[in-house]
Amino acid sequence: MAEKIWKIEKIKYCEHAAREIAIENEVVYPAENLPDQPPRVIAHRCSNALECNALDKAACALCGTNPDLDPV
Repeated sequence: MAEKIWKIEKIKYCEHAAREIAIENEVVYPAENLPDQPPRVIAHRCSNALECNALDKAACALCGTNPDLDPV
């Protein structure tokens, strides 16, 4: 069975949140019976997304509020 895990891609300073955040990728590793397949990245998220969504100002694409600003 395939395994899904969230891995930290990088840690950077976010000007909107005024602190360091972790940008994470959801990676799917193939089942053991398909060992030749590489892992696949299927989603991205920010460790501060909930706090940014609670603010009145649009933040970035990882929070889902401003698709024009890609922090990666």
